[in-house]
Amino acid sequence: MADITAAMVKDLREKSGAGMMDCKKALNETAGDMDAALDWLRTKGLAAAQKKSSRTAAEGLVAVATSGTKGAAVEVNSETDFVAKNDQFQQFVREVAQIALATGGDVDALKTESMPSGKTVEEVLTNNIATIGENQSLRRAKRLEVSKGAVVSYVHNQASPGLGKIGVLVALESDAGEEALQALGKQLAMHIAAAFPKALNEEDLDEGEIERERAIATEKAAESGKPADIIAKMVEGPIAKFRKEHALVSQLFVMDGKTKISDVVAKAGKDAGAEIKLVDYVRFQLGEGIEKEESDFAAEVAAASGVAQKG
Repeated sequence: MADITAAMVKDLREKSGAGMMDCKKALNETAGDMDAALDWLRTKGLAAAQKKSSRTAAEGLVAVATSGTKGAAVEVNSETDFVAKNDQFQQFVREVAQIALATGGDVDALKTESMPSGKTVEEVLTNNIATIGENQSLRRAKRLEVSKGAVVSYVHNQASPGLGKIGVLVALESDAGEEALQALGKQLAMHIAAAFPKALNEEDLDEGEIERERAIATEKAAESGKPADIIAKMVEGPIAKFRKEHALVSQLFVMDGKTKISDVVAKAGKDAGAEIKLVDYVRFQLGEGIEKEESDFAAEVAAASGVAQKG
């Protein structure tokens, strides 16, 4: 049997919203497999939702930069939030976003590009690590471009212009005026920051994730004891709901809670007198998907000093 630690139980509780004892049982039932334990809780109806911890998993900054029909977003990580407030670090992230805007979103290629100082992005990053005294990394970047229209940006929890915890880009293809596109783009970007869509359209959703949802829904439905053909029909409802809730165009607009995003875009185009197409988006949230070890500062000090902690 796997050794289930208090930290594992705490982590599962934060991810699931389930009770402490239920989380412990789930981990015991799944030999400590965190994902399987989360699925076990959801199957039993004990998890409120498959939610991620609200705490940021890594520090640093997300930056966005736009110019007419182009936009770029980058994420640069640091070990502490203190470094994210450093002027040198902020300037670096801002300049990298501008370079990504000009050259593209491939991180490896981006590292070889020259910065205003004449040094490459990677050379400046290495120097920053040495002078600031903390590990940093250029984690990801992406650029959007349309043939006509606009790429609009939005930063949530802004630390300074163009820098923050969540950066969003919205690509709108249209002959509509700049003012109309900027207004719509800003509203859509704010929605994306809040609603966290997983894909632009339902058909773009990850099939592996959908199959995982199907397995959970099937196991829940099977508890009803109904025939297999009835269970299959029961499962389709939750899957259709999952698709609608996680595809951007079918989500309900957060500002009114009832209008589909596709209808919001269509109405904006009608009002502007020109069709508007929402062709792509980017949503970078700082630290998303990065596991960050929690440290017990008192234990570290005790270990360093050779003094045993009282248990």
